[in-house]
Amino acid sequence: MTPYVKDREDHGTTAVLGRTRAAVEPLMRTAVRSLPGGVRAVAEYHLGWRDRAGAPAAAGAGKTIRPALVLAAARAVGGREEEALGAAAAVELVHNFTLLHDDVIDRDPTRRHRATAWRVFGSSEAIVAGDAMAALAVRMVADRTEAVARLSDCVIELCEGQYEDCSFETRTTVALTEAMAMAEAKTGALLGAACVLGGLYGGAPPAVTVALDAFGRGIGVGFQLIDDLLGIWGDPEITGKPVGADLAARKKSMPVVAALLSGTEAAAELADLYAGARPLGAAGIARATALVERAGGRDWAQYEASVRAARALECLAEAVPDPAATAELVSLCELITRREA
Repeated sequence: MTPYVKDREDHGTTAVLGRTRAAVEPLMRTAVRSLPGGVRAVAEYHLGWRDRAGAPAAAGAGKTIRPALVLAAARAVGGREEEALGAAAAVELVHNFTLLHDDVIDRDPTRRHRATAWRVFGSSEAIVAGDAMAALAVRMVADRTEAVARLSDCVIELCEGQYEDCSFETRTTVALTEAMAMAEAKTGALLGAACVLGGLYGGAPPAVTVALDAFGRGIGVGFQLIDDLLGIWGDPEITGKPVGADLAARKKSMPVVAALLSGTEAAAELADLYAGARPLGAAGIARATALVERAGGRDWAQYEASVRAARALECLAEAVPDPAATAELVSLCELITRREA
C-alpha cells in the first residue's frame, strides 16, 4: 500500500475537513462552556482551545474526520447538513472523551504536540472531564430517541473494545480474529455510528443506515491498522505522539499480533522479547520494531488496511449507488487509510 503523503493530500478533502470544523466547533464550544469551571478547563485544554494557564490558545485539535463523516453521510442520502450538525458535534465529543481516557490508561505523555491533559491536570481530573464530554454528546442528540440509543450503544461497544485491548496485555497469545474484533469495537464502532447518525438525520431508511454502518466500521478498522503502524513507524513530528510507546509497554497491536503468529524465527524472537515484564528501553524498542517488520507484521497491516478500505467502499456503493453523492465519503475513506498522522 502506498503510504499517505501529506504533500499529496487531496485538497477537496482538506476543504471538507475545514468546512466541518468551521460548522461544528462553535456548537462544541457552546456545549463545553456549559460545564463546571474545573471540568471545563480540562476539556478546553484537551481540545486545544486554551493553554494550561487558561489563556486562549490555538493548538491542534485533530482532523475532525468523524464529524465530517456525519455531515458527508447526511448529504450522501439527500439530507441537509444543517440538520446533522448537532450529531456531528456529538460524535467529536465522544471521540475526545475516549482520547482523554486512553491517554490516562496508556500513560501517554503527549498528544497533538503538547502534554496530555492528565499530565497537566491529573489523571482523575482528565477522567472526569472525559465523562462530562460523553454526557454532553448525548445531550446534543437528545432531539431524536433513535440517535441517543445509537450513540449510547456505540459508547458501550467502544468501552468493550478498550477493555479487550487492555486485557490483551496480560495474555500470552491473541488471535488475529480477536485483534480485529477489538479494533472494530474500539475504533470502528464510532466511525460506523458517525455514518449512521448522518444517515438518520438525512432521512435514510434502515437498510441504507445498516450499509453506512458497515462502511464506517470497515474504514474504522483500517484507521486502527494505520494507527498501529504509525505507533511503530510514524514520525513524532507529524503524529504529535512518541513513537514506540506501544512496543515499550509490550502492547499487542495488530502488526505485533500478526508478527507473533507468523511462525517465523523473528516471531519466536519477538515472543521472547515480549515475555519480559519491564518496559523496553530504546534498544529494546528498536529490536522489537525490526522483528515485527521481519516477521511480516508491517506488510500484513498495510495490506489488510487496503482490503478493509475496499470492502468498505463496496458497502458504501450498496448504501448509495450514486458515485457523485458519495464522493466526499470516498475521499474521507482514502484519507483515513492513507494517512501519516
